[in-house]
Amino acid sequence: MNSPSVDPDLVPELLVSNTQASIAFWCGLCGFQIKYQRPKEGFACITRGRAHLMLEQRGVGRNWITAPLEPPLGRGVNFQISVDCLDPILTSLGDADHPLFMVPVEMRWARASERLISIARAAMWSRSLVAQTFVQATG
Repeated sequence: MNSPSVDPDLVPELLVSNTQASIAFWCGLCGFQIKYQRPKEGFACITRGRAHLMLEQRGVGRNWITAPLEPPLGRGVNFQISVDCLDPILTSLGDADHPLFMVPVEMRWARASERLISIARAAMWSRSLVAQTFVQATG
């Protein structure tokens, strides 16, 4: 049973090659903020609204590695992150010359209960090659 909480019930933890570079991408370009971190362990928990991620640096501290890590890491994973407005993220990524995976931004319609909503989606790769899609829904 889910109880109301500001923290999600599921928080993905990403094994990254460089925590500071990942923080620069996620926080600097995508609008996340550091909730807490343990720099000596190469660890940070970051948030944007109700979206939470944990970043853990490979080779620092205890890593949960279950198979050989071969690039590109994160194959088959896509994180969808809901945002109020895509424009600031797209501007930050453009200013940093960070390419989008899906160009142009995709516009779709979906049925939500009894009404149609418009969904704008922008997909990109993070520096560690994990796919993420930022979604802005409007009614």
